[in-house]
Amino acid sequence: MSIRPWILASAVVVAAATPYIAISQIRGGYLPSGTLDIVQVLPPAPLKGDQRYKADRKIFKATRPLLTTPRGDLATHDVATGIPYMASAFSCAVGVVITPENAPLTIKLIGKSGIDTGTQSGTAKNAFKRLRPFQIDKRKICQPAAQLKGSFDYPSGHTTWGWTWALILAELAPDRATPILARGRAYGESRIVCGAHNASAVQTGFMTASATLAADHAQPGFQADVAAARAELAALRANPATAKPEGCDAQAKLVAQPIL
Repeated sequence: MSIRPWILASAVVVAAATPYIAISQIRGGYLPSGTLDIVQVLPPAPLKGDQRYKADRKIFKATRPLLTTPRGDLATHDVATGIPYMASAFSCAVGVVITPENAPLTIKLIGKSGIDTGTQSGTAKNAFKRLRPFQIDKRKICQPAAQLKGSFDYPSGHTTWGWTWALILAELAPDRATPILARGRAYGESRIVCGAHNASAVQTGFMTASATLAADHAQPGFQADVAAARAELAALRANPATAKPEGCDAQAKLVAQPIL
């Protein structure tokens, strides 16, 4: 499998069931307990025989050939959820190389927000207890099935995490919102290409992150951290010494590629 230039920077691969392990040093998020119940926000998981269930089956089977293409390579690398990988994955979209070292306030903001979005995603997974696609239709996926043992499908935690990054970075750098949000969408779609999640789980992963961050915006601590991170990222982008990411044209082509 070829490794593209933009995914060489310190990728940290962790199990999909625990996508926030790399920021475990952050002890809490912004939302007070009981502020949001995402289970009441999301549509129920598809049931066998309904149209959403049938669409999930069709999409899972139709996307298996992508695993042997460059888009499958990207999906395989998007299994990674660690902070260094995520920062690298979004660097082309932002226009400068982002690292935990040069953007600590931005990483803090995303990390604390990720505690909130991840908590909501995990709560919904355990409430709906939906099987993953490869547990229903036996087909090849892009990561070892053992990494997903004990973790449910709906909503996608990876998608929730990637869309958390995308929404926050788009808020911090609104002039780069289009490529940032496109990369966030592709990160979620990588879970469909990988075969680790049903399409409906990816859709509700986007919804989970969006709903949770909407609630975060009302919290004074979140507002203060957004202001600090916005100033940090603006200074980083304005500094001519800040490194520029490589391989961005190749990444952009894969991000723009329809998966169906």
